[in-house]
Amino acid sequence: MPERSTTLPDDLRADVQTLWDYHDMHHELRPADVGIGLGSHDLGVATFTAELFQAGMFPLIVFTGANAPTTIERFPRGEAVHYRKHALELGVPDHAILVEPEARNTGDNITLTRALLESRGTKVESVVLISRPYQQRRAYATCKKLWPEVDVICASRPLPLDEYIESIGDVDRVINMLVGDTQRITAYAERGFAIRQEVPAKVSSAFDRLVWSGYRARLL
Repeated sequence: MPERSTTLPDDLRADVQTLWDYHDMHHELRPADVGIGLGSHDLGVATFTAELFQAGMFPLIVFTGANAPTTIERFPRGEAVHYRKHALELGVPDHAILVEPEARNTGDNITLTRALLESRGTKVESVVLISRPYQQRRAYATCKKLWPEVDVICASRPLPLDEYIESIGDVDRVINMLVGDTQRITAYAERGFAIRQEVPAKVSSAFDRLVWSGYRARLL
């Protein structure tokens, strides 16, 4: 198998950076009732969730996620289960972690986590959604649609684009995921899965050029 590149091509850099910046909600972190780590292939989500817990940002963590085709090999027991194990290794106490192991998409992440917390009688007025950087906007839009009364703060590891690509180890994967998430901002709002979000012309143009360049693997 050829080695995957972690170098962002110069001719794509501006457009990829445009999408990267768009998906960052630029929320200011503040204490919340619960931190929700959204399952994915990126173990850094669990790392940052643990760091925020240890910084006193929330007293309770929910890791949510079953498996997707992109995670089954890395996390055979499910995303949330592996996230929990990683957080425990980082020093988060077991009593502070709940696991929601059934979610298979972002909508499930929100609705099943909400149901889990309600079943425990946990009062939730505010949440920090911890996700991959390019999932922030979609996670926010989904949460505001499905749990509109809660105050939502989005957070991700504060890595620059190139460092994030290096951490994932595959530039094409990151670009494809960015392109796919950009399409979903509009498509999921149209389908009623999320609230509508403005997509600036600059973002639409960058998206179109990247699709034309062949980054279609994560398109609907």
